[in-house]
Amino acid sequence: MKPYHSLMLLTLPLLAACGKPQPPETERRPEPQVAAMQAAIAQPLEQAKAAAAATEEAAKADKAVLDAAGASAQ
Repeated sequence: MKPYHSLMLLTLPLLAACGKPQPPETERRPEPQVAAMQAAIAQPLEQAKAAAAATEEAAKADKAVLDAAGASAQ
């Protein structure tokens, strides 16, 4: 018997022991990562809007002080 034939006889039981591959589990959708991205984008925008509102309020307060000073000077 040639070495090739004995190798085939040894590998045949190993191949017979291999079963069919199991089908994958039902596919799962990836975890949504959009919420984290939206929060990361929205946070600086909200801070900028708050800073703009504070600047407008400060400008209104300054104008009120200047108007009051101008009215008392007359």
